[in-house]
Amino acid sequence: MKKIIIGLLILIFSLQSCKDSKDNAVTTDIDQPISDLSIYNLPSKWTNQNGKNIELKSLKGNVLVMVMIYTTCKAACPKLVADMRNIESRLNEKTKKNVKLILVSIDPETDTPEKLKAFSIANKMEGDSWIFLRSNEENTREFAAVLAVNYKKISPIDFSHSNIISVFNPDGELIYQQEGLGVNNDKTVDKINLEADRI
Repeated sequence: MKKIIIGLLILIFSLQSCKDSKDNAVTTDIDQPISDLSIYNLPSKWTNQNGKNIELKSLKGNVLVMVMIYTTCKAACPKLVADMRNIESRLNEKTKKNVKLILVSIDPETDTPEKLKAFSIANKMEGDSWIFLRSNEENTREFAAVLAVNYKKISPIDFSHSNIISVFNPDGELIYQQEGLGVNNDKTVDKINLEADRI
């Protein structure tokens, strides 16, 4: 009888140990530090279209779809904006709440929060999922380098720039880039839906 009781106690203890180690594993995953590849390591401060100051890490936990534009652009940017709206319209309703569509200004001197707000209204990009950001020149250049976006001022009001839409996972790691204007975005939409469905 003693052997049976001891056997049961050992079994219960073993099961409890397994449970504890599983619980610890879950806690460790949640508390994991940001990876070296995450944009959430960037210390830069940004201002959105509502004049609110934010840090990029406040967006952690969402799938981010990002593009760099400037509001006075008459050539490529309207097409990039149309591409972003098209991507948004094709996202699964179930996962859309886990996605943030972010337009970052490469002309922060001109693109004040008021200008960004007016631009968002004019382009029907006003829902919670749409975020327009601006910062100073140094932060903008640093962020463009992370996205592999090149831009250069070619006149007082014009820039030449790369046409890249970037997708980041909830940990802020780059997982996909779409390059070009008006290109087929099936793969971009699939990547976003797949990643957002895991949240």
